[in-house]
Amino acid sequence: MKTLIIFLTIGFTSSLYGQEGLEKGDKVPSFSAVTDNGEIWNLEDETGEQYMVIYFYPAAMTGGCTAQACNYRDMSSELNSVNAKIIGVSGDNVEGLTFFKKAHNLNFTLLSDEEGKIAKIFGVPVRDGGIVKNEFNGQPFELQRGVTTGRWTFIIDKKGEVVYKNEQVNASKDTEEVLSFLKRAW
Repeated sequence: MKTLIIFLTIGFTSSLYGQEGLEKGDKVPSFSAVTDNGEIWNLEDETGEQYMVIYFYPAAMTGGCTAQACNYRDMSSELNSVNAKIIGVSGDNVEGLTFFKKAHNLNFTLLSDEEGKIAKIFGVPVRDGGIVKNEFNGQPFELQRGVTTGRWTFIIDKKGEVVYKNEQVNASKDTEEVLSFLKRAW
């Protein structure tokens, strides 16, 4: 008698946690979140005047995420020239986002998505959170996050619709690719 053994492999995909997902042309449903300074941020209050670059990153104060954020910071005048504002989203708690923003002098809003609710709206894959322990300027720190998101970038137009979606973001090239798209759209 022969025995047949079947192995199933389940990958981390956007449907892992039941994400719905947005595609180009979709209107982004209203959502709110807590910012790096503890205030409530509402999408509907921000839509209408500028393009909105909403980028998801795995964890504050890590290599790729820091490089990506600093590129957005350093190219802020170019992004302003094409009428765009930047919003970074991660599963980090507010305290961690505050530290990240101050440590790297970031000049844009960071949103805390500890439960992955915003990621779910956009269809960004999430997995369990964690703790980042390291040193910055000789001082130890510990940052906590509820979930770890994939690194995806979206651009929302003035009508609140997705006009750009990148699921294969290269942290060091993201800002340049976004700026190139916005220059063509502008």
